[in-house]
Amino acid sequence: MRSLARPLFVEALGTFTLVFAGVAAMMANNYPLVGFNMLGIALAHGLALGLAITIAIPYSGGHVNPAVTLGFLSVGRIDLKKALWYIAAQLLGGVLGALAVKATYPGGVTSVTDLGVPTIHSAISFVDAIGIEAILTFFLMTAVYATIVSPKATKMGGFGVGLTVFVMILAGGPLTGAVMNPARAFGPSIVAMQWTGHLAYWIGPVLGAVVAAM
Repeated sequence: MRSLARPLFVEALGTFTLVFAGVAAMMANNYPLVGFNMLGIALAHGLALGLAITIAIPYSGGHVNPAVTLGFLSVGRIDLKKALWYIAAQLLGGVLGALAVKATYPGGVTSVTDLGVPTIHSAISFVDAIGIEAILTFFLMTAVYATIVSPKATKMGGFGVGLTVFVMILAGGPLTGAVMNPARAFGPSIVAMQWTGHLAYWIGPVLGAVVAAM
């Protein structure tokens, strides 16, 4: 367990960074004269994830996402015990990130957006949401393999994955929130106690990550 202390810490820290920066950007967008809207929110998530993965790569491999961890598990790149510890650390980081936003921003702002809890558009069914999240996460996991895992990958840290998240949020954000990460959904959901459609943000990303890994 002692050998896992540093990897678990950076996985929690990385997920905290993603959730705090992403959700805080959504809160800031509600202030007068801000208005960076979807473009700014997507950029905040993408840059935060790129930074988080780059920090974590030397110590944990830079998963920062339960779906990525489960994708690696499906092809034997991580054992079950270590995967479960990674997921626990990621979920903890997500919860702490959401709590930090709640402590930082006024209650009126956080309540307007349910603390950044992702939602499924009324025109999209639950099954459609799973499919959308699966497709988006397929591209995310593909970027992980192509820019981090592959021995032929160029040295760009996690920013290739961050750029993928930026593009996928622009593509799918209005439909499902383009979460692609169960911890990003779980942290705000548990703090805001809002669980509508929450399972889609587990089933879709895990399915997409596993298919991409295989």
